[in-house]
Amino acid sequence: MKKRNHYLFTSESVTEGHPDKVCDQISDAVLDAILEKDPNAHVACETTVTTGYVSVMGEITADCYVDIPKIARDVIIDIGYNSHEASFDGNTCAVVTSIDEQSPDIAMGVNRSNEVQNGLSDSEIDLIGAGDQGMMFGYACDETEELMPLPISLAHKMAKKLTQVRKDGTVPYLQPDGKTQVTVEYDENGTPVRIDTVVVSTQHAASATLEQIRADVIQYVILPTLPEAMVDDDLKIFVNPTGRFVVGGPQGDSGLTGRKIIVDTYGGYSRHGGGAFSGKDPTKVDRSGAYMARYIAKNIVAAGLAKKCEVQIAYAIGVAHPVSVFVDTFGTGRVNDFEIAEAVEHVFDLRPAAIIRDLDLRRPIYRQLAAYGHMGRTDLNVPWEKTDKTEALNAWLR
Repeated sequence: MKKRNHYLFTSESVTEGHPDKVCDQISDAVLDAILEKDPNAHVACETTVTTGYVSVMGEITADCYVDIPKIARDVIIDIGYNSHEASFDGNTCAVVTSIDEQSPDIAMGVNRSNEVQNGLSDSEIDLIGAGDQGMMFGYACDETEELMPLPISLAHKMAKKLTQVRKDGTVPYLQPDGKTQVTVEYDENGTPVRIDTVVVSTQHAASATLEQIRADVIQYVILPTLPEAMVDDDLKIFVNPTGRFVVGGPQGDSGLTGRKIIVDTYGGYSRHGGGAFSGKDPTKVDRSGAYMARYIAKNIVAAGLAKKCEVQIAYAIGVAHPVSVFVDTFGTGRVNDFEIAEAVEHVFDLRPAAIIRDLDLRRPIYRQLAAYGHMGRTDLNVPWEKTDKTEALNAWLR
């Protein structure tokens, strides 16, 4: 039972078989295939799925050809949708494509930034303008080893575990679609003290009983994921609370790229600028700017400058330099937030070309990020999870 002056916070994750995540993975697999052949391609690839049907659409300008229908089918089959029993089959579903080139009005500002067009700079790093206007947020805190909020960290680990026990045959009757949700109790100082509630909904074969599903999910998925010190007798567990989840995936619910942006980031613990990631090449600051904001926030916390930190970066379309940079340490900062923001602008180059260069973003690394979160992925060794700027931040502030 929650103590007085304590509060609860909840985050959710979804498995790679969730229909929206199927779409994210197809879009990012297309992006990866193109970047492998043409690292400078401009890609904005959207996918939607429903019963027996996949549609891949968008704007792509590239000096190569990729077989989009084959890519889509390979992703679907790899996820586990390869038979009628799974409610969807990558071998037999229809795949329709509708691809156009990037708008020349957008390309004009991306390929030659406002600064270059107006003679304000001839630097190669100033050449690329932001692919859109908008604001991006990054966040980090000291609740977990990877400096992520505990609720989303546990929800992701549980979702990955749910997929693992399906694929390795530990729980063979599971099907690809699933969701996890974790509620953490925090004390009055904002420190996580216990797990309050866990919810897991998983697609399953029609032959499995609810009693069997609940017992197996608790034994093989939930308890191995939760830290023992934060589990007590008051933990509430819900497994398939509707009682049945046989029809799932694209047959159970239509899917769309970019519809799980909170799952992709911080589980609602931090603000979000609204832009999705998947299917977008790194000139789109919705993606690259959000990765850089996470990189900055993580280095601030890792440097001991704050216990938690949120960073906002904002851009104008076609302009290389950001229009604003904001740092909020929520009163946990060792120094003033304004000073930290000044250090950020000194240590990190926030122009799109510099972000692409420093985070090495023109590589085919994106499909692996399209499920289980883009942030906190120390398992994938992505550059924005490095903490190699801590000394530079502290040195500038000294």
